[in-house]
This record gives sequence, C-alpha cells and structure tokens, in this order.
Amino acid sequence: MNHQLEFRDGLIFVIYFIVVASYGYWVYRRKKKATTDTKDFFLAEGSLTWWAIGASLIASNISAEQFIGMSGDGFFAGIAVAAYEWIAALALIIIAVWFMPIYLKNKIYTMPQFLTTRYNGTVALIMAVFWLFLYVFVNLTSILYLGALAINGLLGGEYLHVVMIALALFAVIITLGGMKVIGYTDVIQVAVLIIGGLATTYMALTLVSEKFGLGKDALAGFKMLMKDAPDHFHMIFKKPVPGAPQLDVSKYLILPGVTMYFAGQWIVNLNYWGCNQYITQRALGANLQTARTGILFAGLLKLMMPVIVMLPGIAAYVLYKNGHLPQLANGSKDGAYSAVLGFLPNGLKGLSIAALTAAIVASLAGKANSISTIFTLDVYKKYLNKDAGEAKLVWVGRATIIIAMVVGILFTWSDLLGIGGEGGFTFIQKYTGFISPGIFAMFILGMFWKRTSGAAAIVGILVGFLASVFFNNHMAISMFGTETWFYTAFPNGKGGYEIPFLVCMGLSFLFTVIAMVLVSLAGPAVNPKAFVFEKGMFRVKPATVVMIVITLLLLSALYVRFW
Repeated sequence: MNHQLEFRDGLIFVIYFIVVASYGYWVYRRKKKATTDTKDFFLAEGSLTWWAIGASLIASNISAEQFIGMSGDGFFAGIAVAAYEWIAALALIIIAVWFMPIYLKNKIYTMPQFLTTRYNGTVALIMAVFWLFLYVFVNLTSILYLGALAINGLLGGEYLHVVMIALALFAVIITLGGMKVIGYTDVIQVAVLIIGGLATTYMALTLVSEKFGLGKDALAGFKMLMKDAPDHFHMIFKKPVPGAPQLDVSKYLILPGVTMYFAGQWIVNLNYWGCNQYITQRALGANLQTARTGILFAGLLKLMMPVIVMLPGIAAYVLYKNGHLPQLANGSKDGAYSAVLGFLPNGLKGLSIAALTAAIVASLAGKANSISTIFTLDVYKKYLNKDAGEAKLVWVGRATIIIAMVVGILFTWSDLLGIGGEGGFTFIQKYTGFISPGIFAMFILGMFWKRTSGAAAIVGILVGFLASVFFNNHMAISMFGTETWFYTAFPNGKGGYEIPFLVCMGLSFLFTVIAMVLVSLAGPAVNPKAFVFEKGMFRVKPATVVMIVITLLLLSALYVRFW
C-alpha cells in the first residue's frame, strides 16, 4: 500500500483547488453589491436554481461523516447502514411536499425564527444556543477530525494538525463569500465528490476482483463481496437472542433491525433535513416549485450515496478478512476508507482525495454559514445590538465564521469529545440524538397541531433532552431491568447493558409528544400564533409527482433486493 502522493496526484488536487476557488471568486464578484446585505450573505437573495439547491444540500451533507464514518460502519456492519441514506430520500419527499410550503408562506429564514413566529422568543433563544453548541462542538469538530484523519493517513500519518488547519482555511475562504458562493461552488464540489467517489468505488471493486484472481472486473468484485460477506448485504438485522455472539449484538446496537424504522430513522432524517438550517438557507430564498425540485433532486442523489461511501468499506472488510489488507489506517474501522485509497493508482488517488476534500470543505462551509446565520440574526441582532445595520451584521457574520472555525480546531486538536473511540458516524448520530427528539416534536406539532403552545414547546425541550439522557445512560435499565414491553437492553461488551440509541430516540420522542400534548391541552383552546393553512397549499405539480414516483420506485427496488 502506497501512502506517497506523486506529481500527478498533487497536480489533480491543485487543479481542483484552483477551479473551486476561482469559480467562487467569480460568483462573488459577478453579482457583488456595493453593500452586501444579510439576505444576500445568508440566503443568496433567492438566486439559487433548483440544481444548485439540490447539489448544495448533498455537498453539505456528504462529508467525512459519510466518507469515513459511514464507510467504517459499512466495514463493520454492512449495507444496513445505507438506511440512513435511503430513508433520507423518503424524508426529503415529505419535507418538499409538506414542510416547505409552511416555511415559505411564513417567510422563515432561520430555525430559531420559526420558533419565535410559532411559539415565543424564549423557546427560540434556548434552541439557538442549543444549535450553536451542537454545530460547533459536535458537527464542526467531527468533520474536521474525521476529514483530517483520513487525508493525513494518505500522507503518511505525520500531518494531522496541518491538514486540519488547511481544511478549515479552505472552508473559511468559501464561506466568507456568503451563501451564493457556497451554493454555486457546491455544484462543483458535488460533481467532484460523485466522480471521485464512484472512481474510488470502481477501483475498490476492481482490486477485490484482482486479489481473488478474477481479473480487473468491478462487477466480478461486487459479486465476490456478496459471496464472501453475505452477512454484510442484509438491510435488517435479526434481534439477538441470549448468548448471541457479541459481534452480532454490537451491530444490532447501532442498527436495531426493524425497530429502527418505527421511529429512530424517521426522527434522524426528518429532524436533520426538515428542522435544520441547511434546508432553510438553501431553499427558502427560492419560490416553492424551485425549492421543491431542488430538494427532490437531492433525494434522488441520496439513493446513490451508499455506492460511493459504503461499498468501499465493505470492500475493505473483505480484503482485510482475507489478508489482502494488512492493517486499517488509524487502527479502527474509520480507517477503512483511507486503507482502500492507499491502493489506488497514482492520478486516481489525487482525484479521490479531491473528492474527499470537496465533501469535507462543503460541509464545513455549510455548517459555518449556519452557525453564522443563527448567531447573527437570532442572537446578536435580537439581544446584543438591536440597532445594528446591514453592513454591521454581515461583518459580525464573517467574524463568527472565523471564530467558530478556530474554536472547532482547538476543540478537535486533542479529540476532546472522544470521536475516535466509537466511530465517527455513530458518534454524530448518537450525540445529536440527545436533542433531536425534542426538536422534532416541537416542529412537527408546531406545524400541524394548532393547539400546541409556547409552554409546551419549553416542556418539550426539557423532556426530550432528559428522556434521552435517561434512556442512553443506563438509568432506565437500572430502574426497569434489561427486558420490558417497550425496550430490550443488550450487553455492550464492556460489562454493562445498553439500549440501541435509535430506540432511545423513539422512546424520547414518544414521551416528549405526550408531555407537549398534555401541557397544550391544559392551556387555552385557541392559539393566536398557530400557522394558518391555505387551500391548495400542499398541492404538487405533475413534474414533482414524476420525481416522487421515480424516487419511490428506485427505493422499493433497492429494499426488495437487499431485504
């Protein structure tokens, strides 16, 4: 395995960097105003087209979390981890049809603004602080850590902090130009991501074929994966019985069979895509049809993401299992993707690194812009300087981007959150899941149940978080035991028992909804802040119906094949 990058690899990467930076600068200068206002900086003035919206959503979503973390879970558990990507396609349909009309009709620019409009300023401030901490200390740190870890592994393992700083600087350069620059450069980023990712997958399958004496045939390599690791090609894991191997139990803890489809997967995806600053900042400046088409385009792209981010992990597993991969980079499952990249020929290796860098930088830029928007519009403008003008707010937004990135680097420097301990993808899903049930309950009830009150929203924040802590930290097991009618706890291999975190999310959501309904029913019967629905508000055009049908047919075929 060759970790050295030769001239062709470096040249391809430099070309990628120059193209993205130059195009971003051109977009910035082409429509640059004498004075950039907040709508232009944070929302791109509604100038993003449907294909730019869809590409930008995917570019911001597919990052080191997927390339490294999901590939690592593909190495460990197999194709079942694709549920996160494929259920996202269904979630995006729901969001395009039912969520976006509500956001656009009420001119929502940020998620805290939604909470202010629907509930009150207290709820919005609490959640703005929650989101800022989550984005900076979980998302930015994990993206920086996993991304730097992967690229550093390809450079020989001696440049982790240098790579980390370089990724952050690249992202800052793009982010300071505002959402317009992010959105349109993301089109290039997602093209590089898909082309480089597919090339990596093709070469990984070809490598498997070659190692097993089948020639250089990617299709033969894929068939060998299915033959040599059939347990890695099942979407649904069976519930372990007492005495089952710990490996099977460990897989079930992160992907708990059919149970995860009852609530956990839906909460993860609907909260991420429907109650997240990513969606609002790319789609809300556009009209409804453009926003819907962009979101559905992103849903179609999501269907192919497991091919790019997960199959290399399964290929690494088969190679490792049969002694063709001496060791995993970084000594953990998160090193699977880097290990495969190490076998790529010169030139293609540079393209693959460019794809990985594109995914990392696009996600960093998207997160940094979201952090900047929430702090500037929902904290600084409302509570710190109510009289700030447009130029001042844009300056504060740019300063926030830089500060957030510096904090992310410092926090990541020593892996303070222990990202490397349990795998990057699981880390992000698990710890985001502490607040996702409460947030999603607030949004879904706030949108579609007029009776939901501001007091109920505050109760939802508290109950959602506390219930997540209760179920995730063995308190429930201590109180009720390992087997109840509503959950089963499994040995975690560390001398204790654990409830699958996707099940914990479902339980937390259930108790949060019950608490919010009871508090709302105890209050006034009429809520003047409830959203008003117009006739035909959720009607879709024929072109939208066609995109939805295509997505559903493709998704059905995938699940039938790998059930």
